[in-house]
Amino acid sequence: MMIRSWLFVPGDSERKLAKGQGNPADALILDLEDSVSDDRQDIAREMVRDYLMGRPDRSQQQLWVRINPLDTELSLPDLAAVMPGAPDGILLPKVYSAADVNTLAKYLDALETREGLELGSTKIHCVSTETAASLLTFHTYLDNVSDRLVALTWGGEDLAAALGATDNRHPDTGEYDDPYLMAKSLCLATSRAIDAQPVGVVYVDFRDLEGLEKECLRDRRAGFFGKIAIHPAQSEVINNAFTPSAEEIAHAQRVIDVFEQNPGLGTVGLDGKMLDMPHLKQARNVMAVVAQIEAQN
Repeated sequence: MMIRSWLFVPGDSERKLAKGQGNPADALILDLEDSVSDDRQDIAREMVRDYLMGRPDRSQQQLWVRINPLDTELSLPDLAAVMPGAPDGILLPKVYSAADVNTLAKYLDALETREGLELGSTKIHCVSTETAASLLTFHTYLDNVSDRLVALTWGGEDLAAALGATDNRHPDTGEYDDPYLMAKSLCLATSRAIDAQPVGVVYVDFRDLEGLEKECLRDRRAGFFGKIAIHPAQSEVINNAFTPSAEEIAHAQRVIDVFEQNPGLGTVGLDGKMLDMPHLKQARNVMAVVAQIEAQN
């Protein structure tokens, strides 16, 4: 499934869990971490497990769970509680390196066996830049990381706290400061290097849907696909931004057609511009995205 929008839903809110099913988000992230207080962890785990078990058909909307960080005593109870519901995947926060992903993969091996689930069916999406150490360990993903890892996103808010920053944006331009731009770039490059989906960071001003759209389009131009939503109203904006327009589709098809009409040529002309193999690859990528989105609808 091609996931454009990932919507956070507090795991201990019956009302928000119920509303999530009608939201256009491609995936819900049932949250056991930041949105749940310590004294409600058991309640949230039970509610999330019941929600998962009550929605076995995930053909239109996947259900993922954000657990607590692996270096806390909450993460294993989180996993043990929710795995009977067969989540589509686990969102892993506060990652230090690929070793954390591989540790989670081993836990999932055991829990899938316990629950009689297909081995490897539970995927992993990690928030790759919420700790200071994570900025220095992206190379670890290039060597034998679990194939459960299908997506990476980055985080600017927790990273700012980890770096001791008072803000993560430039006071004059409003753009991310250098450490966060580096985090974004490393997340993108690493994701593409290991054939995982690079997912855009949250847009915290949930009332500014125009700003969200602009950031989504900028992310998409850079190479990201999809974005995490923190408010239900953001899902539709994200879906639209990461769905190729009719103009994009038409242009991509023309690029493919002109190459097919000129077999054996590495460069061709179209509308006064010279195109080569990277342009053909980009066009095919657009059509592949379109095909996957249409298959989901």
